[in-house]
Amino acid sequence: MSFEHCAELVEQADPDRFMAAMAAPPAARKVLFPLYAFNVEVTRAPWASTEPMISEMRLQFWRDVLEDIVKGRPTRAHPVAETLADVITAEHCAGLDRLVAARRWDIYKDPFEDAAHFNQYLSETGGELMWAAASCLGSSAADRDAIVSYGASVALARFFQAIPELERHGRIPLVDGRPDAIAHLAQQALEVAKPKTGGKAALKEGWMRNVILGQVAKSPTRVSNGSLGTSPFGKQWRLLIA
Repeated sequence: MSFEHCAELVEQADPDRFMAAMAAPPAARKVLFPLYAFNVEVTRAPWASTEPMISEMRLQFWRDVLEDIVKGRPTRAHPVAETLADVITAEHCAGLDRLVAARRWDIYKDPFEDAAHFNQYLSETGGELMWAAASCLGSSAADRDAIVSYGASVALARFFQAIPELERHGRIPLVDGRPDAIAHLAQQALEVAKPKTGGKAALKEGWMRNVILGQVAKSPTRVSNGSLGTSPFGKQWRLLIA
């Protein structure tokens, strides 16, 4: 039942990625749900406790899972870890380890050091996740940079939506929070082209990217007031187009 557990976890915690995975061919779902469930577990870990050490330990668990896969050791007794080990290979683990390490920023209240640090965070979270999925589904190494860049732009759209909640928790999400700077950031991300590659099912999670980034580029104050997004019907229509 590990695969079913992964699918249910993604449905509950990450409905947009769940819808994207359900729009993919059944064979691709066998890859997407374990990876997306892994991402849910890693994303939750920094918020599991107000004690940073506990959150660090939860992230370290997933780094240890990846190390077990690299070294061919038995998988830890966790439904997501067990299913993930059936999907990825050792070559995927370095990028996913960077994903886990990048989530340490979520534990603490320190701001990003600069724009490069912020961009690295997006690339190592959303970018590496998308690349792992695309690679498992047939993308070649030559497409890696384009897929990571596209994944980072999708991650930015999601990050914009999360900003009100991050601020409620005392975080400083953006390096430059001026409306003009936010609009420019969104416009730059919009200019990142969707790659033409194998493993296209992995790119479906970007189905709301243009909507969100377009809203921010046009009206950056929607970030702070939490009004980004569209109606359920609009989301379904966008997914159908994707």
